[in-house]
Amino acid sequence: MKPLIIIPTYNEKDNISRLIGEVFRLNSSVHILVVDDSSPDGTGEVVRSLASGNPRVHLLSRPEKNGIGPAYIAGFHWALERDYNVMIEMDADFSHQPKHIPQFLEKIKECDVVIGSRWAKGGGIENWSFGRVVLSYLANLYSRFILGIPVLDLTGGFTCWRRSVLEAIDLDEIRSDGYSFQIEMKYRAFKKKFSLAEAPIQFPERAAGKSKISRKIVFEALWMVWFLKFNV
Repeated sequence: MKPLIIIPTYNEKDNISRLIGEVFRLNSSVHILVVDDSSPDGTGEVVRSLASGNPRVHLLSRPEKNGIGPAYIAGFHWALERDYNVMIEMDADFSHQPKHIPQFLEKIKECDVVIGSRWAKGGGIENWSFGRVVLSYLANLYSRFILGIPVLDLTGGFTCWRRSVLEAIDLDEIRSDGYSFQIEMKYRAFKKKFSLAEAPIQFPERAAGKSKISRKIVFEALWMVWFLKFNV
């Protein structure tokens, strides 16, 4: 197995060095690709420095901030052009905890997609307001009901993919971002009959930096499920 962790960044200088160090302490075989949208805080320069001394660290710089969905698509294309056979989506803010990676890499041996699930038994959310927890729960319930997909956490972004899944999905057809990007990727894999499994994760609020989630991203997810239902 040759796994690659894809981490999109925008102004994550306060997190990225420590995150990369923690991932490598847990696993000696993974490579990391940071997809940086020209962060003005110098995140890209930090990663470039790390990459110069470690062949397992890679940087893909994009000219402008263009959303997490396009950043992941760029990272997937980069990985598919090389010989990686497992790819993990991971945020840079420590809400996706490195301690779960070994569990993902073990579970992906028996399925096609492993979804880090806040809502599966054993999973959970830490330090969110009650309203935010309810919004996330209802968004997942809404999406699951409309799409008929047996996944408890459709909006989560800590996901492990086999290469064969990403090769089967037409990545250039995907236009959604944020929550809806995560829903669309899982739904397209489900429609192509790939096996999806959930692994419980603990999801704490980010410790440094600012959340990239906006009201626009939430509303996009609400209508996108209907588009997916009738067009995929």
